[in-house]
Amino acid sequence: MPQPPTDNRWKPTLAIRASLALHAGAAIVLVARPHLWPWVSGAVLADHLLLVAAGLWPRSKLLGPNWTHLPGAAAAAGAVAITIDDGPDPGITPRVLDLLDEHGAKATFFCIGERVERHSELAREIVSRGHSIENHSQHHFHRFSVLGPGGMAAEITRAQDTIEAVTGQRPRFFRAPAGLRSPFLEPVLARLGLRLASWTRRGFDTVNPNAGVVFERLTRGLRGGDILLLHDGHAACTSSGTPVILEVLPRLLQAVSAARLTPITLRSALT
Repeated sequence: MPQPPTDNRWKPTLAIRASLALHAGAAIVLVARPHLWPWVSGAVLADHLLLVAAGLWPRSKLLGPNWTHLPGAAAAAGAVAITIDDGPDPGITPRVLDLLDEHGAKATFFCIGERVERHSELAREIVSRGHSIENHSQHHFHRFSVLGPGGMAAEITRAQDTIEAVTGQRPRFFRAPAGLRSPFLEPVLARLGLRLASWTRRGFDTVNPNAGVVFERLTRGLRGGDILLLHDGHAACTSSGTPVILEVLPRLLQAVSAARLTPITLRSALT
């Protein structure tokens, strides 16, 4: 099993360093040339808007490292990662596990801490079947991205502790609720030794009840290294009342097999 990183120092990205330099420069200019305040204010506002936009783009790497694909070695070996968010759900997750077993596939479950507490036996079953559970925050607050560093740290740390206490495994990855974040997130993740993971493509299966459309979105251009996103929690249902993931997953696993790709967990791709 790969060992967790030992260097937990936050390394700001070029965008963050440029933002910090801009703010320092703005303060100096305002002291020396206060009449330039409209221009200085405009530059600072533009910088803030850029950072907000980066936080609203789940696959952005402007705010820090972000797994949107598997590392090169795993991609070259034909590995893909199926990631499943917002569970565990006692009505859906057991059937998802059975489907994965039928195809000999492994998946990564980004679970909500309070749901892991509530359905602890199911969480342990996920791990016992060879899958991994990673951190999707303790409560999945929609306001997560505006909590601030203290609130984010509390949500993530509590989920870390919850998942480890229930499953015996401490998460190695974090996925923000809805993928939304702010510049405060990466320093928290670095301190906790967590990696941010988003996705290569998603099916929008929490809002789209059309399993065919979800499947097409996930498999268009499917190749080694892809990280795919589905949901066992908060899942939309088809017109027949079936959770979308239960109709999409068998077809997705068949497509992966036909493409000679292998579904693996994110943590197995760590080097």
